[in-house]
Amino acid sequence: MEQRMEPRKASDWMVALLDAPGDIALHAGFERWLAADPAHARDWEEIRHTYEVMGMATPLHRPEWAAAGGAGPRPVPSLKPEESASPPADGRVVAFPQRRRALVLAVAAMAACLAVILLPDAVLRLRADHMSAPGQIMELALADGSVVQLAPDSAISVDFAEGRRAVTLLAGQAFFEVKPDPAHPFEVTADTVRTTVLGTAFEVRDAHEVISVAVREGRVRVADASATEVLIAGDWVRFGPGGAHQRGNMNPQEVAAWLDGRLIARDMPVEQAVAELRPYYRGVVILRGDSLARQPLTGVYSLKDPDAALEAIAAAQGARLYRLSPWITIISGG
Repeated sequence: MEQRMEPRKASDWMVALLDAPGDIALHAGFERWLAADPAHARDWEEIRHTYEVMGMATPLHRPEWAAAGGAGPRPVPSLKPEESASPPADGRVVAFPQRRRALVLAVAAMAACLAVILLPDAVLRLRADHMSAPGQIMELALADGSVVQLAPDSAISVDFAEGRRAVTLLAGQAFFEVKPDPAHPFEVTADTVRTTVLGTAFEVRDAHEVISVAVREGRVRVADASATEVLIAGDWVRFGPGGAHQRGNMNPQEVAAWLDGRLIARDMPVEQAVAELRPYYRGVVILRGDSLARQPLTGVYSLKDPDAALEAIAAAQGARLYRLSPWITIISGG
C-alpha cells in the first residue's frame, strides 16, 4: 500500500482535515505536528481564524478544533452520520463526506464574494469606453493621435465630440502621451480633480479617496475645488479627502514605473504596496494586521511576478505568507 505523505504546513493541514475529518490516523499525525513546535500552533490558529472569517469553515467545526488544556486548536473526530436522501435498500445509514459540507459552504461564500465584486464591475462597464483586465496593460490610440496606456483593472470614458478632448478616469491609473493642439486643450478628470494640458506625458491615478497626478514630460495644470497646481517634469500632486493635498518631486523617469513592470516603494505603507500589486495578481490577497499594514516599505518589486513580490514584502517585514490555494494569498503580521 502506498504511504500517504503527511501535510507540512498549517494551510495543508486545514485542507486535509476538511477533506477527511473522520480520519483518525490523520488526526494523530496532526497532533504530532502541532506538538513538535510552538510555531505550528500559532500558524494553525492563523489559518483556522482566516478560514472562519472567509466563511470556508462554519461554527459547526469550532468544537472539533477547540483548544485542549490550553494547547493549540485540536480537531476532535466527533462527526455525526447523516441519512442519505436515497438510503440503500437494506436500511443502512450512509454518512455524507464532511468535505461536501465544506464545499457547499465555500461555494456559498464565493457566491457572496462574487456578488460584492461583480456588481460594481458591471456598473463600471456600463460607464466605461475602455477597461483593462487584471494583469493587462492596455494601449489605446485616441482620435486626435494621443496615446493612453491603462494599468490593470483601470477604466476610462472618452468624449471627443464637437472638438472636445476630454477623458474621465473612472478607476485605476492611466498614462497619457498627448498630441499638442493649442486650440483644443486636453483634459483628464478623475473624481473632482481636473488636469489640463496642451502637449505632455503624465500619469493620473485614482486610488479611491486619493487622486494623484505625476508628470514625466511637459507642463500641466491640476485643479480641484480647493487648490490649483502647475506641474512640470518630475512634479507630482495628490488630492485627498476634505481638500487636503500634497506636492512633491521625483525622478521623471520613475513616473508610471508600472509601464516597465516595476513597483518602486520609498517608505510606502505595506498596505499601499499590496494594493499596488493586487491588479497584477490573478487572485485574492488578504493583508492581516493593522501594525503590518502601516509599516513603511522601501524597495523595487516586479509587477511581472506578483507572487515573488508578495513573498519579498512579507520577508522584508518578518511577516508570514500563506497560500491557501493558487488564487488566495494571506500575509499576516504579528
